[in-house]
Amino acid sequence: MQVTIQHLGDVKFEASARGHRVVCDQPADNGGSDSGMTPPEYLLVSLGTCAGFYAAQYMKARSLPHQSLEVKVSAEKATQPARLGQFRIEVVVPGLDPQHQAGVLRAVKACLIHNTMIHSPVIETVVSTPAAAFAA
Repeated sequence: MQVTIQHLGDVKFEASARGHRVVCDQPADNGGSDSGMTPPEYLLVSLGTCAGFYAAQYMKARSLPHQSLEVKVSAEKATQPARLGQFRIEVVVPGLDPQHQAGVLRAVKACLIHNTMIHSPVIETVVSTPAAAFAA
């Protein structure tokens, strides 16, 4: 799995994967043109859509109506170091029987992104300078 990020100028970037593209930007008060979501918002999107996928799969497997499924994800900032320190995932399922609430919760907690964030991954960061960049 890989995503490529291209700098578009100022604080705007374009991410591409498998032929799909999204723009990441900052609000005007942070030097951007507000033409896309911010990196933290994309993190919330990733967590929420993953949670929604797992919830929908649970419901589909049990022939439960899932067309009105909605997921809301929020986060609070923390400092030292700067990060998102607390997340809240709210799965809204109108008319869900109480007997299935625990099942949906288990399904959402099995989400790949949720598990990645719960169990700190190893992150390797490298800076490369291809020789072609220096050719004149």
